[in-house]
Amino acid sequence: MARVAFLGLGVMGFPMAGHLAAAGHEVTVYNRTPAKAEAWSTRHKGRHATTPRAAAKGAEFVMACVGNDDDLRQVCTGEDGAFAGMTKGAIFVDHTTVSAQVTRELSQVARNAGFGFVDAPVSGGQAGAENGQLSIMCGGSPEDYAAAEPVMAAYARICRRMGDSGAGQLTKMCNQIAIAGVVQGLAESLNFAERAGLSIPEVVEVISQGAAGSWQMQNRHKSMAEGKFDFGFAVDWMRKDLGICLSTADETGASLPVTALVDQFYKDVQQMGGGRWDTSSLIARLRR
Repeated sequence: MARVAFLGLGVMGFPMAGHLAAAGHEVTVYNRTPAKAEAWSTRHKGRHATTPRAAAKGAEFVMACVGNDDDLRQVCTGEDGAFAGMTKGAIFVDHTTVSAQVTRELSQVARNAGFGFVDAPVSGGQAGAENGQLSIMCGGSPEDYAAAEPVMAAYARICRRMGDSGAGQLTKMCNQIAIAGVVQGLAESLNFAERAGLSIPEVVEVISQGAAGSWQMQNRHKSMAEGKFDFGFAVDWMRKDLGICLSTADETGASLPVTALVDQFYKDVQQMGGGRWDTSSLIARLRR
């Protein structure tokens, strides 16, 4: 069992930190909104700290799951940042979806200070976090990954090292690119079925058994048909992620025409007031 700090208690971080505590690790949490940290501590009988530095002090592993590049820099660096509290030999594990650029930047700072850094973005959404069934794609040295993997196992369905620093974030970009096209295709398919007077449950029952079947179809078709969009990853966060994908594609020379188009469709959803709806809300813009 390890001494672990967990920074960021949103819809993903709160249950992830809970799985660490349930697995027997000694967990100290930090959250920008102190009330969430206090609530977590009450529920899981753990400790909470008032700064990332205080949470990281004495920890063997420091996990983070925050919002974006700027949030990550804020919890890592500065006088009250986690890096200021970490000791040589500790390992920082970042579960935030951020740019590969900031990952490599902070990884170098960590190495210079004498501790490890693993970028480990996750996929599986809120349900995956709550059920301890996340897919974790990692970048970093083989040694840092090998040390951190048994700790991440508390909430992982699969955990794999994809390469050196930044490789985890690049793999997460692949994940988001793939999801964007699938959700748009599903939205168009269900909207087509509605307008053609077909029964969505019957259509899905048939086509999900063939090549059209997907996780999104299996888990989101019913809520999409009912116009309920509070079951997963928010549109605002998806646009953040797709922005990272598109920016990185410019750097690498990759072509992402479908991703760019779906990103604009999500912009339409935001303008409809759906920034906090889940990503399956693409169907809402087709119903206007």
